[in-house]
Amino acid sequence: MREAEVYRQTRETKIRVYINLDGSGIYRVNTPVGFITHMLESFARHGKFDLEVEAEGDVHVSHHHTVEDCGIVLGQAVLKALGDKKGIRRYGYSIVPMDEALILSAIDISGRPLFFYEDKGLRGKITDFDFELIWEFFKGFALESKSTLHIKVLDGKILHHIAEACFKSFALTLKDAVKKEGQDIPSTKGVI
Repeated sequence: MREAEVYRQTRETKIRVYINLDGSGIYRVNTPVGFITHMLESFARHGKFDLEVEAEGDVHVSHHHTVEDCGIVLGQAVLKALGDKKGIRRYGYSIVPMDEALILSAIDISGRPLFFYEDKGLRGKITDFDFELIWEFFKGFALESKSTLHIKVLDGKILHHIAEACFKSFALTLKDAVKKEGQDIPSTKGVI
């Protein structure tokens, strides 16, 4: 079973993430940021990952540290769960609609941490959540999972729909990339 647990504590946050990449979408998520809790639950459900997240953070200052650190710890947990990466598909992509929103995401579990994001300059709040924190979450994930991740907003007006479609597309993309297809490392180099 490909699973991992990672705990990270700083002066700003305390976060524990457990993930089973071969799960069935069972989740228990508890963060002080309601919207990121909802997004992580959606990620687990649509990616069929078993996921536990316990997070505390200095949300009296901002949601920024907690959201970014959730992405960082999730990336570390996925990297740890993948182990030597033997047999994984390595690449994944999806295009997900949610009402008027349309999101494209693609990942290469390459060992090269890069993040590319385009949201057409959309800014605003989803209740008390700053929309631009979506970028911080996925950047943290990409860098810590040592993956190249692209997320692009193709269309959309309602920030909630756009953000949720980003997480659903990301879930399907990651599910595709971590799928086991054999026993070899998917690289001409022999390592990723």
